[in-house]
Amino acid sequence: MFAALRAKARLILPVWPWIALIASALMLGAAHYAQRVDGLPPCILCLKQREAYWAAVALAAAAIGARYTPWKGWLVRLLLAGLALAFLYGTGMAIYHAGAEQGWWEGPKACAAGGTSSAADVAALLNGGKVNIVSCEDPTYWPFKSFLTMAGWNVLISLKLAIWSIAAALRKPAI
Repeated sequence: MFAALRAKARLILPVWPWIALIASALMLGAAHYAQRVDGLPPCILCLKQREAYWAAVALAAAAIGARYTPWKGWLVRLLLAGLALAFLYGTGMAIYHAGAEQGWWEGPKACAAGGTSSAADVAALLNGGKVNIVSCEDPTYWPFKSFLTMAGWNVLISLKLAIWSIAAALRKPAI
């Protein structure tokens, strides 16, 4: 088992910034697809979870670029540690969101109102009206009505990305 994990790590870790960049872009793409195409408006916690992926895109791109600088050894490792922190932040936000959805604790007061938002809501806001806020405590099962909510899937994915980022940051780079 450990030999297989070591073999997998030898393949993944050298190209980890690229994998993290692609994975983050895919997660953002899936979230935007669910919002724009499937009509699932995001709540405040959904948007907070996306922040981690936007940060990860920037950090992974910087780590890729840093490989071509004179400081590539320590700079790449520093950026990979930052990548791990971004994914850990995303994991924490996803755990908080999943717990609020399951009723284990209260979500933030800012998204307790419930309802939906749309372009018409933005137009109403510009005209002095009120916008309905999506409740963070309403579970969203996507895709294919799985047993996990979107926040639940994000817990698993963000945690795995964080673990691989930590392993990549601790790996002695072959310079």
